[in-house]
Amino acid sequence: MAIERCINEFDVGDVIFEEGSTGRELFVVLDGQVEIAKINGGSKTVIVTLGKGEFFGEMAVIDGSSRSATAIAASPHTRVMRINHARFVYLVSQQPAFALMIMDALSKRLRASNAVTFRAANP
Repeated sequence: MAIERCINEFDVGDVIFEEGSTGRELFVVLDGQVEIAKINGGSKTVIVTLGKGEFFGEMAVIDGSSRSATAIAASPHTRVMRINHARFVYLVSQQPAFALMIMDALSKRLRASNAVTFRAANP
């Protein structure tokens, strides 16, 4: 598959994927910024804003579950590269450094989530 077909461009406010949707791909930010947010009615809570070189959507590609949050382009001309499940499995199996990078990011995200949860439970 040509790499160009794996790259999408979004404008500010464009939804890349919605919470609850199914997806078997992760995304790498090539240019711009992406907000990962929880949306409840008309209220949006931004969990994190990601920039060039960062990735999102990895949980769905790993475990096949539905998306846990909504991804929204946060700057003009935001470009992302899609990595489908088959390519992800290939990269993990053939590039140990790629697998370690994913595990490192997941670990850091889980630690940050734990810290927020602890602070909320212990005001």
